[in-house]
Amino acid sequence: MKASELKKMNATELQKKLADLKEELFNLRFQLAINQLENPMRISAVKKDIARVSTVLRQFELENEKA
Repeated sequence: MKASELKKMNATELQKKLADLKEELFNLRFQLAINQLENPMRISAVKKDIARVSTVLRQFELENEKA
């Protein structure tokens, strides 16, 4: 997911996306623990997506504080 796509979303959609990504990360870690994970690189991709969403959410918070 690109940052430009995330900036088009509103805060509630971003929070929903963040919750979904965290749930996916939990499931991937669980699969890794029981040796059923097919693509281990997916874990790092999901972590990066979580960071992107968190960054965009923080930018929204800072913009609202200034206004």
